[in-house]
Amino acid sequence: MAVLRVRISCRGGLLGLAVAFLCCTGSVQSSGQSQDSEFTFLLPAGRSECFYQTAVKNGTMEVEYQVIAGAGMDVDFTILSPKGVRLIIESRRSDGLHVVEPMEEGDYEICFDNSFSRFSEKMVFFEIIIEGQGGDVGGDDEFPGLEEPDGSLLEYKLDDIRESMDSLHRRLERSRQMQTVLRAFEARDRNLLEDNLWRVSFWSCASVLVMLCVALTQVYTVRKLFDDKRRVCT
Repeated sequence: MAVLRVRISCRGGLLGLAVAFLCCTGSVQSSGQSQDSEFTFLLPAGRSECFYQTAVKNGTMEVEYQVIAGAGMDVDFTILSPKGVRLIIESRRSDGLHVVEPMEEGDYEICFDNSFSRFSEKMVFFEIIIEGQGGDVGGDDEFPGLEEPDGSLLEYKLDDIRESMDSLHRRLERSRQMQTVLRAFEARDRNLLEDNLWRVSFWSCASVLVMLCVALTQVYTVRKLFDDKRRVCT
C-alpha cells in the first residue's frame, strides 16, 4: 500500500496541525501491490500543504488534481524532485494532469498552495498513479508452487493466462481511476451549482423586496396627490 507523508506549512504550529487533522478527510486506496493513491483534503486559507510520494528511477508518476469546492476554485501547484528542483509549476489553476518521469530515486514533493487567499478555504482532490516500479500484478511470484504445464496438454500456456489477467487488472484499475476522477468532477459541479443557486435565490428575494417597496411607495405617493384637506366654504 502506498503511503503519503504530509508536511503542512502554516504559522499556527501545533494548532495548525490539529485543525488540519480535524478538517482533512482523505482516502488512500490500493489493490494488491499497486501504488496508486488518491486523497481528498481541505486546504485552509493562507496555507499550503505538501505530500511526499516515493518513486524509483526510470518509472512513471502521473499526478492529477481537481479543486472541487471553494471560492475561485483555484490553487497553486508544484512538484519538486528529491533534490528540490521544481519540475512542475502552475499558478491559480482549478485542475491539472501531469506525467513525470523520475530521473532519480527518492521522495518527490507535491505541494498545493492557497496562501494567496485570505478568507476562502479550498477542497482539493488529487490522484497519483505509479507505473514501472514493480507495482503491476503478475510475475512468477503471483502463482507460487505452479509450474508451467506441457504445451500439448493445455490450449493456453500459463504465461498467456498471466498476461490476460494482468491486462484485465490494468483495465479494471484504469476504470476505477476514471470513475474516481469523474466523481471529483461531479462533486465540483454540484458545489458550483449549489453556490449559484444560493446567489440566485438571494438576489431574487432582494429584487422582490425592492419591487414591493417601490410599489408601496408609488401607491402612497399617488394617494398623497389626491388627498386634499382644504376646507370648501359653501
